[in-house]
Amino acid sequence: MLPSLFLSHGAPTLALSRAPAADFLKRLPDLLPQRPRAIIVASAHWERLSPHLSAMPVNDTIHDFRGFPAPLYELRYDAPGDPVLALRAAGLLAEAGMQASLDVGRGLDHGAWVPLNLAWPEADIPVIQLSIQTRLGPQHHIDLGRALAPLRDEGVLIVGSGSWTHNLSYFRGQTEDYPEPEWVLKFADWADAALVEGRTEHLVAYRDIAPEAAHNHPTEEHFLPLFVALGAGGKPRRLHRSTTFGILHMDAYAFG
Repeated sequence: MLPSLFLSHGAPTLALSRAPAADFLKRLPDLLPQRPRAIIVASAHWERLSPHLSAMPVNDTIHDFRGFPAPLYELRYDAPGDPVLALRAAGLLAEAGMQASLDVGRGLDHGAWVPLNLAWPEADIPVIQLSIQTRLGPQHHIDLGRALAPLRDEGVLIVGSGSWTHNLSYFRGQTEDYPEPEWVLKFADWADAALVEGRTEHLVAYRDIAPEAAHNHPTEEHFLPLFVALGAGGKPRRLHRSTTFGILHMDAYAFG
């Protein structure tokens, strides 16, 4: 059985970077027990009021950012889609009481294609995206992951793609190797301890009890994919820890 994964996708420039997080993602396939037959990515960059699943036969590449170097806009990740898997996933969500919609026009945003391009640059594994529902909070996303967990037995890799820390108001002007400030480290360490110690109820309430929670996540969308991976998997194991630009913790975890 494949684990589920939480991946921090960082800035779009990670796709062209030599940072430790990029090197980790290039090694990611070797850390899995088998090659996925398909991948479902819950990305922080697709927010909808209810669950949506992309159902394109072939994925388009969405460059959902601006102001970055021109070579970044030349990258494409036109991986195949899997409409049958999207329908199967929607059925699992319906069984759990969550009605999902299929989207036949949605491509892959950089929350999906940046890490996947580093891990599987051939773009030959079918990929579908799952939207998040930011207003519904962590427990809803745990439930999303639990509903999709049977797909792990079918060779499907379930990925939550977000960021361990994510306050972009501090991003501009920082170099990629800028040291992390204390307020970033405090939250990153607290969240890691809560996760590996199995304190799920504390993670669900992170907004109220974690140190510097709102400072690291002024909005919640980049932390919520963690809960999809957590719900879909088992015991957590940290795969990677680093920072880019000081304020983006690039931690990654496997579940199960």
